[in-house]
Amino acid sequence: MVYVCDACGWEYDEEKGSPENGIAPGTKFEDLPDDFECPLCGVSKEMFSEQ
Repeated sequence: MVYVCDACGWEYDEEKGSPENGIAPGTKFEDLPDDFECPLCGVSKEMFSEQ
């Protein structure tokens, strides 16, 4: 599943994770910490849409 930041368009792909941001491949979006923020623009998880 891929989630896209509604504010800036940054994509989080669960399969790939985001190793450069300390998130291992295979990490589900719902398992990201509650205080997760978009690494580009800083908005919260609530500002992401499932694609």
